Amino acid sequence: MNGERVTFASLFVPPPVWRFQVARWETFDDCARALDLTAGELGWFADARSWNRRAPGPLRHYSYRWIPTATGGIRLLERPKPRLAELQRRIGRHVLEALPVHEAAHGFRRGRSAMTCAAPHAGRELVVRMDLEGFFPTVSARRVRSLLLLAGYGEAVAAALAGMLTTATPPEVLANAPDGRRDSVRTRLLTSLAATHLPQGAPSSPAVANAVTHHLDRRLAGLAKALGARYTRYADDLAFSGEADLPLHRLLPGVREIVRGEGFRVREAKTSIAAAHQRQRVAGLVVNASPAVARDNYDDLRALLHNCARTGPEAQNREGHPDFRAHLLGRIGWAGASSPARANRLRAQFDRISWQAP
Repeated sequence: MNGERVTFASLFVPPPVWRFQVARWETFDDCARALDLTAGELGWFADARSWNRRAPGPLRHYSYRWIPTATGGIRLLERPKPRLAELQRRIGRHVLEALPVHEAAHGFRRGRSAMTCAAPHAGRELVVRMDLEGFFPTVSARRVRSLLLLAGYGEAVAAALAGMLTTATPPEVLANAPDGRRDSVRTRLLTSLAATHLPQGAPSSPAVANAVTHHLDRRLAGLAKALGARYTRYADDLAFSGEADLPLHRLLPGVREIVRGEGFRVREAKTSIAAAHQRQRVAGLVVNASPAVARDNYDDLRALLHNCARTGPEAQNREGHPDFRAHLLGRIGWAGASSPARANRLRAQFDRISWQAP
């Protein structure tokens, strides 16, 4: 009799409501097959109970590296091991690329760049920059799961996908955080890392972050429009610009309120307001006239390329970029976007680097 009731009830299970052009994996087993995994393997990588943070090093899904920042802070590079990284790329192709991203977002998007982020602010009387604190670590697995549920996935699939896209940092990794500035920012970072969060270093994290911040971008763009300002975002860098009479007494509190309401926090120490007679920067570019890389940034990149050619690239890869060659090419593209002559000089230096292993 019980079996009959289950069968009868199953006839009335509503079909999923798919809101975006994501891969339509209706069950846990569908998801496993699409990713070329068994159900057990999918459970292993999804890590629903966060057991992996307590596993021995060889069994962990990630490698870890602490990096001191120029301002005395710290950040953690969490790189997935090859098999999980490939699964994250597949999820990116089949799911994440179909999620909506706001037009104001310029980081980590095809056809967008620091140049396209900065261009709307060129030649403006006032430029305001505000940073989001702990951008990736602030995004929890719960938020990612909610986004996937909205896309149409059932609870089991949404939880499995969110589990593969997030992680919780092992206690001993947190305990080995390097010395640096000890303040509330550091405390909040370590707390976020101890919980499930987007790992900085996973190939899927930028796309997830852009999708999660879609509503944030909508609200900030609406505020900017209401105040006669322009708004763009590059990762955690929020940029606004307007005329000399831009009502900052409404803009700044409004941004803080929206950011807080969306589950993020403004890093007040990095808020800057620059008038036309001051150096105005957006996404690392000077925008007083047309967007351009500042001379000191250009000189720093030239020095880095020179040292790579002299001592080898491995010795200069101090931040542990997994693909340092691609990283350098990206920086050359960024630095040379506004000047073909600069681009040619930098590329000539790059071509003198030997990429052969010693």
